Amino acid sequence: MENTTQVPPRGESAMAYFKQGYNCAQAVFLAFGDLTGMDNATAARLVSSFGGGMGRMREVCGAVSGALAVLGLLNGYDDPADGAGKSRHYEDVRAFAERFKQQTGSGTIICRELLDGARVNSEAGGEPEARTPTYYQKRPCGELCAIAADVLDAMLRERGVMAD
Repeated sequence: MENTTQVPPRGESAMAYFKQGYNCAQAVFLAFGDLTGMDNATAARLVSSFGGGMGRMREVCGAVSGALAVLGLLNGYDDPADGAGKSRHYEDVRAFAERFKQQTGSGTIICRELLDGARVNSEAGGEPEARTPTYYQKRPCGELCAIAADVLDAMLRERGVMAD
């Protein structure tokens, strides 16, 4: 019997995970759980360090890091002697970053720059903010999760990693 279970659009799924309280990297990674085969607890732990631009250092956006972790797991290379595979994968990473920049209109994948553009506190460190309605209203992070997941979804379909 054919599996007819519908997977919600990846962007919607990533945003929903973010609104549940997962960090940006976790939200994007979990949106691809049907493909990674990881249980949510293991997946969330695996990418937990990347939230807040790497532990609230405000470096590479966690949504980008989460997406790239999925890309590596599904379409990366594992043989250190596979120069062609490494080159192909790094090209995919750069292509993802470029598409993300285009989709956000920001020209960046850096957390602090994305937050500065939204006039949100982009200082590194400190305690994570409480997830209140005000938090979700002022931050672009949920939308960035949706964009990252949708960009990756499109790339995986184009490369035949996922069926349309």
